[in-house]
Amino acid sequence: MSNNRSRRLAELLKEEISDIILREVKDPRIGFVSLTDVEVSGDLRHAKVFVSVIGSDKERQDTMAGLEQATGFIRKLVGERITVYHTPEIIFRYDDSIEHGIHITQLIEEVRAEEKKKNNPTAEGADSKNAGDQSQ
Repeated sequence: MSNNRSRRLAELLKEEISDIILREVKDPRIGFVSLTDVEVSGDLRHAKVFVSVIGSDKERQDTMAGLEQATGFIRKLVGERITVYHTPEIIFRYDDSIEHGIHITQLIEEVRAEEKKKNNPTAEGADSKNAGDQSQ
């Protein structure tokens, strides 16, 4: 039963923290942030919030510093919005899964382009030759 409760609380925290970061936190260091997951401890007192940041390493560091600075404010607002006996302590952790997925997608596209060139090396030349014949 507590596992179900921690899962429900994790989903609720994910929604609320995402909304708070989007609408309430005014720190200019916080860039484009996606909450990827929230893990709540069994006693519901600690919540690890996994975030992904799209941008350079400096933007990622600045965003994480901004989130660390705003942790108390975010926790206060979460406590006002949800009904739990103890508002969980929020710990932000960087998650590179989205960046990793983008990198994998780029690699797949490169392999597809190379395969296409290997399988049809004369297709590009034939297409341009046929295009010239049609214009005459």
